[in-house]
Amino acid sequence: MTFQKRAHKILELLEEFGEVDIRQLALAIGISEVTVRRDLANMATNGLLYRTHGGAMNVSHLIKPVSFANKAAVNFKAKDAICKKAAEDIVDGDVIFIDCGSTAFRLCQFIKNKKIKVITNSLPVVSELQNSAITINLIGGEVDPIRQAVHGTIATEHIARYHASKAFLGVDGITSDGLYAGSEHEASNTLAMASQSDQTYLLCDISKIGKTSYLKFDDLSLVDILVTDYNGSEITAFQSKGISVYSVTH
Repeated sequence: MTFQKRAHKILELLEEFGEVDIRQLALAIGISEVTVRRDLANMATNGLLYRTHGGAMNVSHLIKPVSFANKAAVNFKAKDAICKKAAEDIVDGDVIFIDCGSTAFRLCQFIKNKKIKVITNSLPVVSELQNSAITINLIGGEVDPIRQAVHGTIATEHIARYHASKAFLGVDGITSDGLYAGSEHEASNTLAMASQSDQTYLLCDISKIGKTSYLKFDDLSLVDILVTDYNGSEITAFQSKGISVYSVTH
């Protein structure tokens, strides 16, 4: 059976089930699991499906911007004020990274008419910006359907190929001691984007300030600009580490 015929069968099964695993595909098509893995990799490269751990997902079943937007709506007034302020620094011609955080997602509404390039690992960001003036670069790699984001070794290798003027990132927590993430995947993407950018913006509402999390992944030297609705004592500590702080109200 040719690759084209196998790919057609794989797409039929994805259309029927939404998500399939490698063993299921091998049995249904009558080929080895090694061949299935190779076919899925080729098809993912061409944007025909999304690779998941152990299988693949139909693109149309994967992107769920409405459910993600509901998460982004938590503390939405603060997040909107933060993102509106951050968007003022984005000018035509910029190349920017946007990560998969729910705060960074709300940046989309303020940049749709800007003639810029956006590099992102966030599927909802792609969905939100796809019919705008923006050129979109979706980072490749393994999809996390819960986070609606692309992570993994291939993702960090993809990021390393590009250079951005600005990166707009989120964290699970920030204290005077450093930055915290909920997983190694999230930390690796944040570090990769920051290292490939001229300026790193951290978008944090008050709930993230002074909070620690599962993994401390870097110190405050990673951050150039903090945009936040927090105005307490930690601000002085951040500024003493060389961070410019944009304070917003809502």
